[in-house]
Amino acid sequence: MTLMPDQTYALLDAGGGIRTLPGGRAFWAQPPEALDALGRDWLVSEFSFDTDWASWEMHPQAEEFVYLLDGDVEFLIEAADGSRASQRLSDRGALVVPRGAWHTAKVHRPSRMFFITLGAGTEHRPV
Repeated sequence: MTLMPDQTYALLDAGGGIRTLPGGRAFWAQPPEALDALGRDWLVSEFSFDTDWASWEMHPQAEEFVYLLDGDVEFLIEAADGSRASQRLSDRGALVVPRGAWHTAKVHRPSRMFFITLGAGTEHRPV
């Protein structure tokens, strides 16, 4: 099975199975209840960014793995106690966003990122 993670997302379940779904707008246009149900499995996806993220997000159920494939991006991470840290990735590199930490990204150069996320209960707030 050949996948393009920016067009077809993979869901990894706890039982060792993998299923695929149309990615991009088709995935995110689903009703919130459907997205929350899918969030019980690990979502594997790829996104391209040429501007800063417009919102913060937080994943309460698990850590998130982010791999920068190409570009230059700075992640801002806010811990539960309100303290903030930043981590910049250039060209390639990865980071783990802690469970329950609010995070956003400032894009310094167009960037492609690969994500592995357990999305159940994900919250968003404006930057």
